[in-house]
Order: sequence, then structure tokens, then C-alpha cells
Amino acid sequence: MRRFFSILTCFTLVSCQTTQNTAPIQKFEAQPVANWQYGAMVASANPMATKAGVEILEKGGSAIDAAIAVQSVLSLVEPQSSGIGGGAFMLYFDAKTGDVQTYDGRETAPMGAKPDMFMQDGKPMEFWTAVKSGHSTGVPGVIAMLDLAWKDHGKLKWAQSFEPAIALAENGYPLTKRTAEYAEILPKITTPGADVIATFYDENGKPKPAGTIMKNPAYGKTLREIGQFGPKVFYEGHIAKDIVQKVQSNAIPGTLSLEDMKNYRPTTHQPLCQTYRVHLMCGMPPPSSGGIGTLMIMGILENYDMKSLGNSTQGWHHFIEAQRLAYMDRDTYVADDKFVDVPTQGLLDKEYLKSRAALMNETEAMKNVVAGNPKGSQKRGRDATGGVSGTSHFVIVDKMGNVVSMTTTVENLFGSQQMVDGFFINNQLTDFSFLPNDKDGTPIVNRVEAGKKPRSSMSPTIIFDKDGQFELAIGSPGGNAIIAYVTKAIIGVLDWDMPLIDALGLPNVIARREPAAMEYKRFDASKAQELNAMGHTFQDGNGAENSGLHAIMLKNGKLIGAADPRREGSAEQVK
Repeated sequence: MRRFFSILTCFTLVSCQTTQNTAPIQKFEAQPVANWQYGAMVASANPMATKAGVEILEKGGSAIDAAIAVQSVLSLVEPQSSGIGGGAFMLYFDAKTGDVQTYDGRETAPMGAKPDMFMQDGKPMEFWTAVKSGHSTGVPGVIAMLDLAWKDHGKLKWAQSFEPAIALAENGYPLTKRTAEYAEILPKITTPGADVIATFYDENGKPKPAGTIMKNPAYGKTLREIGQFGPKVFYEGHIAKDIVQKVQSNAIPGTLSLEDMKNYRPTTHQPLCQTYRVHLMCGMPPPSSGGIGTLMIMGILENYDMKSLGNSTQGWHHFIEAQRLAYMDRDTYVADDKFVDVPTQGLLDKEYLKSRAALMNETEAMKNVVAGNPKGSQKRGRDATGGVSGTSHFVIVDKMGNVVSMTTTVENLFGSQQMVDGFFINNQLTDFSFLPNDKDGTPIVNRVEAGKKPRSSMSPTIIFDKDGQFELAIGSPGGNAIIAYVTKAIIGVLDWDMPLIDALGLPNVIARREPAAMEYKRFDASKAQELNAMGHTFQDGNGAENSGLHAIMLKNGKLIGAADPRREGSAEQVK
């Protein structure tokens, strides 16, 4: 039996006590939505995907039906970021029952995976060599996860939600500006894989320009088969055989097998929910570190009056310091909790977060940040996990008030850059630490192990107001920077009272390591100088991978949707 979660149980799952400098916490109660009057909406990373989700909602589909449509279109039109050859995490709010539910479609390592499989001659494998090797692909989970969620909450026939993507694949769609830009950028980073070249470059080896009409009949055929035969054709039929053959025939062959594909099962977990002032925030538990990281940052900041500090140098200083503390603990303790003991309760304990907040100085940056000692923790090796990724996020609210917040990924640009049956397969296993142990020989929690899920930073989040009513759903792509992106926007909305689109557009500062990454082109120069004077150090964070925040909120009786201005996404209300 899958476990569903009522907001009421936050009092038993995670401490919901108030801390100093916060408004009194009122009692949260899950209120089933008896008469939703606010319409429906989709926000996603591409207008074609948004339109597909809206189309399904207009036909009477649920948020889950629309999620299938959005994901299947994204797999076609932004394959550099997500797809059916990858995995996902979904947070779902059931308006009828008031439950928050999680769906885990994270990829798993094959049973032949070994802790040293990304090591060569005693050293970590070169990153792009690892990405394009057969070692990098885990069992894709998104199709199985969507099927599980559809069985719980779907209203339309399974096949119906694939129809918009099939039509685009067979009739053609314009190559997006963003995909075309990545085809331009990729040769400057690494030699593109043969399947990327065959798909997105012309006969002269030049990237196809944006607007080129693209067709992918192989992908259309794949979706028709999945729609007709269900996930079994993907995990046990010829598609599974094609994936395994591709991985095992690689110049550096992987061990992924038909047995690994057949044995994959999506899972559900209790979400992590924690109060933040007069709000309740819910996110994903391990193997995602997104829920823990987001709740830790917000829990640390709860000890300060972020509203009064506002969008000032002091406000940013506190945000940066909270990140440094939370990321250090995240890197040290969080991984797949089926393989390591993750001290989740200890990390989210209000008193522990208060003690971490007490380490922060009001006027200068901390000199040396080390991991804390939350209750239940054990000595862990120093993390050695990278942070590059290609990911997407979308949010859906249906006509009944059900909410989907889903982050989906193939890991890197075009995943492993290997295509089967019209879609790219993931390189998700490079999310593991290449080093199995640190320099002292202590095992790293996110080391490779057979059957293990690599740690993720995906942070699909749903927030409720003081009455337990839906308030905000949000998430982003961006590798381990996702946690920083999402918390920045949440602070902008909840503490700094910014319009949603302005909160998404706030400059990005990611303080996982020193120097922190700063989006200089968006950050106020005088504030940056003041932060430097406080001892903060920064490097330019304007890389190819950047935030792609998408969110929907309910405010003053109106649904408001927004897409990150850095990308080509859209938000559309259902008429």
C-alpha cells in the first residue's frame, strides 16, 4: 500500500515548533477542496508543452493526465533537458483528500554497477568520457512513475495524453531557439555524440538553425506503442532491448541488462513537510536532497527577520550564509536512504537549525564552514560529486484544484548523447560521486552501488498557507544549484512580497562551495561590492546551465503562473 500524507501529520513527521523572530504559527489543517473556483493552469519550459497540457485539461483530464502530455512533448522539443529516457520526481496535492503525495521515478544503477566504475588508473574518469560511456545510464524511471500516478489519479485513457506529442513528432515542429543554441554550444564543450549530430546538425556538420521544421517519426511510434501496450513495452519489450543494446555496445560498455529494466519499480514516499513562519512547505525526501536542502535553508533563515532585511545586502548575506551551512550538511549526509542512514529528522530539527543559524555573523562571512552533527549522524567522507545537469520543471493545477509539481531530467545536455527509438537515454549515474572514498579512506555517501539511486537536487515544492490551503508550487532545473534557485524565489515571494515573475527573475547566487557562483549580469554591482567587503567571494555563474524556474501560485483568489525569464517557457490559463 502506498503511503499518502496529510498536512496534519507534519506535527508527527517533523517538529513544527516556532523559533524566535517568527510570527506565531497557527494550526495547519488539510482542507479538502470542496468547490475549487480558480480555474486551471500549466507552466512549463516550452510553449508547445504548455499548450499540450492545457489541451488535456480542457478535455477533462486531471493534473496527472496533463503531466503525461507535458512530459511527452518536452521529451520531443527540449531533449537536451528531459525525456522518457530519464527520470523524475513528482509532488502531488490531492484536492479531494488534502493529501500530499510523492512519486519517485529516479533512475537506478544496474546490478552490475561497482563503486569504482568511474575510476581509471586510480583517478576519476574524465567527465565527458564518463557521460558518453555505457557506465552513465541508469534504468529510466519517468514512464513507470507517470503510469503509477495515472493509476492513482488519471481521468482520461492512458493513450490519450500522448496524442499531442505524437502529432508534433509526426507532423513536425519548429526547432526551438534553446535547443539550437545548445547544438551551437556543445562542440565548444565536448565532441557531440553521433546521435546528437545526426539529429541536430546538417549534412555539412553545422547546427540546424532555430525554426527548422523537425520530425521524429520514431518517437511518435514509441509513444503509440507505450500508449497501446503500457509501460511493459518500455521495460520488457523491444524498447528495453534497444536501450540495453545501446549501453552494452558502447566503446566503454555498461552493465545495464534486460533484468535491470524489467525489475524497475517506481516508488512513493512520505514527503518532507516543515513550517516556515505561517506557511507549510513540502518537498521530496531522499534520494533527492532537494527537500532537505530547501527546508534547511528556509529553517535557518526562519531565525532572522528576512522580511525586514528585504532585498538588501543584509538579506543576501543571510541567504548566502544559510546556503553554505545547508549545502555542507547536504553534501555530507544525504544520499539514497536505502543504502545509507540519512539523519533527516536531525537535519530538519528546529533546534538544530537554530544552532546552525547561530553560527552566522551579522556583518561578515563565516571563515570556515563545516558539517554539523545532527542527531543520528555518522562520520561521512568529504563529498566529491559534480554538479552539471540538463533538467526541466513544470507545474500544473487542474480544474478540481489538484496540483502537480514535477522536476524531470536526462541529467546532462542530451543525456548520454545516445538515442534509441526517437529519444535520448540518460547519463544519470554521473550524479554519483566518481570517488568511492575520500582522501582519508572514509566512504562517501553518494558513492556508486548496485541498485542504488544517485543523489539528486531536484526540488519540486508545494507550499500551503496558514489555513492549509494551496499557496505556491515551484521548482527548477539546474543541478545542485536547484536548491539555491528554488529557495531564492520562495524568499522573494514569501518574505520580500515580490510578484511571482520578479521573484523568479531575482539574480542567482549559489553558495555550495567557495567562491560562490553569482549571476553578475543580474546582480546589483553595489550590493556585490558590499558583500565582497563582508568577506564573500564570487565567481561568474552565467554558465550554459541556469535556472528554469516555473511556478503557479494562488493569490487574492486568482491563479498566477510564471516562467523563468532566462528561458523560453510559458504559463497558460485554461479557458
